[in-house]
Amino acid sequence: MTRSMGSIAIVGMAVVLGAVSASAQTKTLTVAAYGGSWEQQMRKDVIPAFEQKHGVKVEYVAGNSTDTLAKLQAQKGNQVIDVAIVDDGPMYQAIQLGFCGKIEGLDKSDLYPAALFKDDKAVAVGQTGTGFMINTKTFKDKGWATPTSWNDLKDAKFKKLLVIPPINNTYGLYTLMMFARMNGGSEKNIEPGFKAMKAEINPNVLVYEPSPGKMTELFQSNQAQIAVWGTGRVQAFANTGFPVDFIYPKEGAPILLASACPVAKANASPLAHEFIKLLISAPIQTVLAKEMGNGPVNTKVNVDMPELRMAPVGPRAKLVLQPDWDAINAQREEWTKRWNREVER
Repeated sequence: MTRSMGSIAIVGMAVVLGAVSASAQTKTLTVAAYGGSWEQQMRKDVIPAFEQKHGVKVEYVAGNSTDTLAKLQAQKGNQVIDVAIVDDGPMYQAIQLGFCGKIEGLDKSDLYPAALFKDDKAVAVGQTGTGFMINTKTFKDKGWATPTSWNDLKDAKFKKLLVIPPINNTYGLYTLMMFARMNGGSEKNIEPGFKAMKAEINPNVLVYEPSPGKMTELFQSNQAQIAVWGTGRVQAFANTGFPVDFIYPKEGAPILLASACPVAKANASPLAHEFIKLLISAPIQTVLAKEMGNGPVNTKVNVDMPELRMAPVGPRAKLVLQPDWDAINAQREEWTKRWNREVER
């Protein structure tokens, strides 16, 4: 080998080793959270800046809350997920099962009390009311009155025009809960809810749809005209220009808290805590409010902005209902099996 060839070889090896070293040093943070408009907003307004600031690659795993909880259970002892973002019900389960670590350095001074979880094992990152999404153009064209009650979902004119998420989605669970409450039951006596769902609601249901993307497609294709959904989802859809509005039922709108926790594991990344703290910061909470209609958890965010006209803030907060998650989670697995057997067949 000539001297010049040897030098080229050494330089080449250095380049390769440098590439290997750089690759080995690339940090990855895995975030499991919602799909649809939520994922789009994370990829647009949160993840790029976070990756650049911390020199990390964020892997986003989209799925509904029960999907994420199932992943945590399947990966027990060898967790891949670093940050889990799920509805508050599954979050209570995740905490109880030991999947969540304490959020380090959490400044609670600017947060609403409702956003806090015991021992800082999680924190809410957005609040949503549950009610109805309607196609306002269809309602106007047909001369239909705006629904005002959960009981309006029984109206025969909505046959095969109604969409409800399944019970493994919080919106479907809340629908079952509301019909139990309104018929003499409760979270501790769900029987009236199942009775109403099977006999009076099911005939009107086009499909029990869990996917946010497919939910919007059903409205865009004119197959669905009314749905049970959340304020944030409806606001995000309305922001695209599609003629939908959100309706608060007079009996109340169960609150849903999108919540985040750092997954407890031996090699837990400190960046998991930083990601969560970024989500609850006033600037990001303002972005989520403006772009998605998410009710903010940070008191520094202006709740009078027009983008929050559907959110459960201000006077609308009086219509918010708090579920009994202890009672729900104690029976949710049994309810899910029964739902799949008796309702969604």
